[in-house]
Amino acid sequence: MEKMPHYKVLISDRARQMLANPVRFLAQKSPSAARNLKNILMDAIRSFYQMPERCPFLEGEFIPPNKYHKMFVEKWYLILYQIKDRTVYVDYIVDCRQEYGWLVR
Repeated sequence: MEKMPHYKVLISDRARQMLANPVRFLAQKSPSAARNLKNILMDAIRSFYQMPERCPFLEGEFIPPNKYHKMFVEKWYLILYQIKDRTVYVDYIVDCRQEYGWLVR
């Protein structure tokens, strides 16, 4: 059986901040729920280590075609990332309950 190639996964500072905001907010109400949310999102990001191409491309009027892949996590979160060579660049982690029209304009 052929071994699957591995990718390096890098999270941008902006995406780290976008991850931290809902986790911090949730931690005020439930520290355990905040830890759980962070773990779920980080596990999803770590999964890009193998086969990041499995997720479809994001399509939008002002988004260059075939630039960002998208992954929905826990029905409220959207992770947008690019693949270049053997590296996955996580650029955005969006809470879909918030207004995010700025992203697709």
